[in-house]
Amino acid sequence: MAHIVIMGAGVGGMPAAYEMRAMLPKEHRITVVSAVDYFQFTPSNPWVAVGWRDREAITLKIAPLLAKKDIAFIAKPVVTIAATENRLVLEGGDTVDYDYLVITTGPKLFFDEVPGSGPHGGHTHSVCTVGHAEGWYKDYQEFLKNPGPLVIGAMPFASCFGPAYEFAFILDTDLRRRKLRHKVPITFVTSEPYIGHLGLGGVGDSKSMLESELRSHDMKWITNAKTTKVEQGKMFVTQLDDHGALYKEHEVPFKMAMMLPAFKGVDAVAAVPNLCNPRGFVLIDEFQRSKAYKNIFSAGVCVAIPPVEVTVVPTGAPKTGYMIETMISAIVHNIADELAGKPVETKGTWNAICLADFGDTGAAFVALPQIPPRNVNWFKKGKWVHLAKIAFEKYFMRKLKTGTSEPIYEKYVLKALGIVRLMR
Repeated sequence: MAHIVIMGAGVGGMPAAYEMRAMLPKEHRITVVSAVDYFQFTPSNPWVAVGWRDREAITLKIAPLLAKKDIAFIAKPVVTIAATENRLVLEGGDTVDYDYLVITTGPKLFFDEVPGSGPHGGHTHSVCTVGHAEGWYKDYQEFLKNPGPLVIGAMPFASCFGPAYEFAFILDTDLRRRKLRHKVPITFVTSEPYIGHLGLGGVGDSKSMLESELRSHDMKWITNAKTTKVEQGKMFVTQLDDHGALYKEHEVPFKMAMMLPAFKGVDAVAAVPNLCNPRGFVLIDEFQRSKAYKNIFSAGVCVAIPPVEVTVVPTGAPKTGYMIETMISAIVHNIADELAGKPVETKGTWNAICLADFGDTGAAFVALPQIPPRNVNWFKKGKWVHLAKIAFEKYFMRKLKTGTSEPIYEKYVLKALGIVRLMR
């Protein structure tokens, strides 16, 4: 009998637990350990920030969901991974022994990378967690009484740019509906070398299409932006040229700002000797297995993926939901095969597929594979994407409540995009 422990209960950890339970014989135990006792559907956080959703709509209590599947759950942060002893040390001193560890923690939001940033004592907001989104919404209510400039974007070392674009356009839509958009200049500040880079070197016509969208929505932008510090109402940005030389120094005024932070590995994971790269992301082989510890697997934002290309201001490669799902499936099949005495041979596809909501329209992109050259390099926009993302949110939450073990993104997103045939 083996004990499989899944560390993290987000869009990777919860489906991993369900799929693991469905595939493994009943004698094997499964335990999920999470720092919080609820699941949050992170893609909906931008909607929470403008009041289009509330916490109840996008969160679920984890314990009763897992109990239905005979999966144990512990709601405590992990403070130490004793990898050579196959043991987790939890906050308060409790320990959990494991035969296999699956790390799906997501990232540490490293606001300290830029002095003065972040929602806890800093001067910028985030939509990376439901709590951060609620913080924006609270301050936004006061902002609406006396509007002013907004700054939206992504800091150096950010590796997920889609939510920044989403949030800029969602805010634009919300302000137009309130007849306040004319009072709110919006500047998009990003570490990307150009608009629509997305950490992917661009996808299809993403550069021209997103530039066009920003222009038509009367938003200014600064690319190759190295945000150096933030003060109350002012963001200091060094803009570099394509050769890395100084192009211009900016002091960008704002009344509110949402900047996606740099990502690092969470402390307990980053501290394990030989497990991670210098920024704390788990080093894995083609089978999602740690290169240093053969009984540790990892998936999602917490794994180390090299950037698609070197950029003058550091950017990372995103890990989208469909990619994470294929990583999870690979891990489940590989652990099941190893327990059955079979060779480990399943690999994730590492394709990038995304639906991005723009408030009343949206954009979808497909990069197969993520790293160029690609078999499919596709970017389209339209109201259908906005509707598809709303429907997908409801679909994902419903499937999570019922404890499905089927691949959620593959069942819905690929059909919504009409590209299943392109994958064959």
